Amino acid sequence: MTRILLTEDDEDVRELVQDSLLDEGYEVEATDTVAGALSLLGRGSYDLALTDGRLPDGNGLMVAEQATQRGIKVLIFTGYAHEFPADQLARYTVVLKPSSMTDLMDTVGRLIQG
Repeated sequence: MTRILLTEDDEDVRELVQDSLLDEGYEVEATDTVAGALSLLGRGSYDLALTDGRLPDGNGLMVAEQATQRGIKVLIFTGYAHEFPADQLARYTVVLKPSSMTDLMDTVGRLIQG
């Protein structure tokens, strides 16, 4: 089964995305901080890390870098792309908030397949 690490600090968004991923048949572990994501990355294996851009203890690039070092694909889901250095953000697939769940799930599916 495809395993996804979801890092999102907004509880409502996290639950919506997690439920959508579960409905698509993915196994999901979710957290709301960089520290939580790094802990989960250290203990488990994932096919995709889906992370918010802004997090209370850092940013999604911190999660993305650690995931990439472990060979995990990364999707950053953020409304604050303008706050990140373009050259760093360009290394990852980015979906801008607000976006439909259909678009987000389509992007997840493409990353998992490709």
